[in-house]
Amino acid sequence: MEKATFWLQKPSKQKFLVVDDEAFFRESLKEYLEGAGYQCEVAANGKEALEKISSNGPFTIVITDIVMPEMDGLTLIREVKKRWPEIDLIAITGHAKEVKYTDVIRAGASDFVRKPFDFDELEAKIARILKERELREQLRALTIRDPLTGIFNRRYFEEKLPEECYRAWRQNYPLHLVMFDIDHFKQYNDSYGHQAGDELLRRFANIILSSTRRYIDLPFRYGGDEFALLIPHCDTAGVCKIVSRILNRYQAEGFEPTTLSAGVARFIRREDVPLNKDVDDLILRADEALYEAKRRGGNCLVIDPKTKSLSLP
Repeated sequence: MEKATFWLQKPSKQKFLVVDDEAFFRESLKEYLEGAGYQCEVAANGKEALEKISSNGPFTIVITDIVMPEMDGLTLIREVKKRWPEIDLIAITGHAKEVKYTDVIRAGASDFVRKPFDFDELEAKIARILKERELREQLRALTIRDPLTGIFNRRYFEEKLPEECYRAWRQNYPLHLVMFDIDHFKQYNDSYGHQAGDELLRRFANIILSSTRRYIDLPFRYGGDEFALLIPHCDTAGVCKIVSRILNRYQAEGFEPTTLSAGVARFIRREDVPLNKDVDDLILRADEALYEAKRRGGNCLVIDPKTKSLSLP
């Protein structure tokens, strides 16, 4: 069975921001970029550009003039790289004598174009930047995915969980963590061999993927035969339906003597403690619910008591 790597993250759309105080130039460049198939927005100066990135982002590439009112291009480049390091920038200027290429690159830009310029030249620079971004994303994928199953790994879980908890708190929506453990997995490995055990893990990862929402729910191989699943924007009753579906589909695969245990916990934000304490508490409660499921003999799901109390009328 192939690794489950094909739709864990939604493909990113290339989105440009053109920043220039000359209306004709920025609108002409916007028209060109949209004609090439990219999304594009415009801003008249650096200050307006920062506001647009904050409210309308994320942007892939910012193309900015250097000499502008309110905030010049070099200041904009430094500020963007400080606040959004993943954004690439191209500087364009008609004041090539006053602005050095090295100054622009040191500020954080990926490339530099002098006015007047040829659109073919700009297109070539954009193509190079997009290719480099693609390579960086491929390298990034290698560091956040489990090599056996293709889903996200423990390292990415530890990175992503605080982000998701913070977002759920700020935007006031429910976030649940589900911990899974395959019961009697060692016995299965001893009986059928490690290759069969690896295939079981790959098939279980695909069961999780086929039972959850694309680009929304986040599955992880937590370690060994333990898996984790983050489910945002769903109440506890809905989460239990998803988990029950996963348990039933796993049982239908016929991986005897193994079964599946699951523990469910909802993120709870306490205002009197740091966020990381509540993140740790979420993991602890999901783990304790999982251990209770295994104590009951496995092949079941257990809801954390605090999570259950939130669902009571």
